[in-house]
Amino acid sequence: MASTNRIGAIAVLLIVGGLGMALPVRAADVEGSSDHPLVGRYEGAEIVGYAVSEYDEANLVEGPFSPTSTNGGTGFKTVEGRSALIYYALPQGHSTLEVLRNYEEGLKAKGFSEVFTCATKNGSCFESGQPEGGYLLGQAVGDPLSLPKLSDDYVHNWFQEGGRYLLARLERPEGAVYAAVYLGESGSGNVAVVRVVETKAMETGKIRVVTAKEIGSALSDVGKIAVYGILFDFDKDIIKPESKPTLDQIAQLLTSEPDLKLNIVGHTDNQGGADYNLDLSRRRAASVVAALVSQYGIAADRLASDGAGMTQPVASNDTEEGRAKNRRVELQRYDPGGGASGGSGGAPANSGNAG
Repeated sequence: MASTNRIGAIAVLLIVGGLGMALPVRAADVEGSSDHPLVGRYEGAEIVGYAVSEYDEANLVEGPFSPTSTNGGTGFKTVEGRSALIYYALPQGHSTLEVLRNYEEGLKAKGFSEVFTCATKNGSCFESGQPEGGYLLGQAVGDPLSLPKLSDDYVHNWFQEGGRYLLARLERPEGAVYAAVYLGESGSGNVAVVRVVETKAMETGKIRVVTAKEIGSALSDVGKIAVYGILFDFDKDIIKPESKPTLDQIAQLLTSEPDLKLNIVGHTDNQGGADYNLDLSRRRAASVVAALVSQYGIAADRLASDGAGMTQPVASNDTEEGRAKNRRVELQRYDPGGGASGGSGGAPANSGNAG
């Protein structure tokens, strides 16, 4: 595989660690990448893919799972915190069993305890206890559409001939650390996918509630404003309770300006398919309309809803920070006769519909 491939590179502090020894960052590693200091690398391996998120969630295999399940359900544990995903090309002539045993030894020396380990060829990874294709373990790494590719291919395609897995946990006062090691075997070479999640309490207070006055000024000046205080459950159109302060301000503006009409447009990041994201953005916008009508008594004919999906990003989708900016609700001054100011293209959908 191409060891110089630059996949998902994110600049971070270069803190290098090895399995029981310090190893230098190799010139062939993805630019800006590094080993996780609590896990390290198998000697001679090269980093060919790298991504870090300061706060995200991950589904980790903690027990036998169903072959029909790709990344969730029985056998999976969802954890949240700082997440590092590192792809390694393993040196030729070394089996995945040898690599697994070295990771077991190295993690144990650093205070980790083993949670679960398995192999696809003997069936220990699966509820049925029967051998299954290695690609099923590769799929358990995560949604291939949301993961960096490995040498221009989806990660699970490097688990052709079999796979091994190890999950270990380190207890720390500031939060547990989970280290998941997925080892894939293929005709093109063996790979190690290392995901480390350092659980911690999420920093709160990052969302400043925009005021009714600020919304009104923006609508008067440019005809629209993006708001980030309306939050939804993951992959759903259900508005979270902590969205109430922002909804209060929107309702306050609408109450104080009885002639104001708004088109509410949902936007998503690029995680997932285009058609799915378009539908999700429309459903989320409709949920905002429904909340303003049912909870605040705003007349339904003063509101329209629409969705732009992932077609109008305002930041790069290559980082979690950028994706967070793209996940937004936009308020547009709406003239039923002339269309919405600064619209997303086309007539607003669900005009006057509370959901």
